[in-house]
Amino acid sequence: MTKSFIVGTSLIISALIYVPQIMAQDSGIVSLRGHKALDEDSAKPGMRKWVKDSDPIERDYVQQPPLIPHTTKGYKINKKFNKCLTCHSWANYKEAGATKISQTHFSDRENNVLANIAPRRYFCNQCHVPQVNAKPLVENTFRPIKAIKHRE
Repeated sequence: MTKSFIVGTSLIISALIYVPQIMAQDSGIVSLRGHKALDEDSAKPGMRKWVKDSDPIERDYVQQPPLIPHTTKGYKINKKFNKCLTCHSWANYKEAGATKISQTHFSDRENNVLANIAPRRYFCNQCHVPQVNAKPLVENTFRPIKAIKHRE
């Protein structure tokens, strides 16, 4: 009983490990790394050009963090300094002609309103990203809200 249990378990584990790999090879599925072993380096991605200053980029869904319509190369964001606040803080946004930080960034996890930006919202580039002229990594069928509304 014990020997057959061990043999059966080994066969099941082997099947779970090797069958998906064999099926992926036969189905033509290729990872973004290409046909490279995990211990090999993949090709270095080419440099992309950042989008220059532009108008705000429209959002595709309601809770989407706004995309950054300018480069952030060289922006310093650490515990003591946040370059984004130079233009986007409530004190500076009008003079800079920038979008002001959302009121939601001034609430903590318990929804207490704070006088300054909540620590969990301080590191802007956790959610907000600048755009580059790159093709999507994978094809998708996502359609923004407007596209869905226009179909009706």
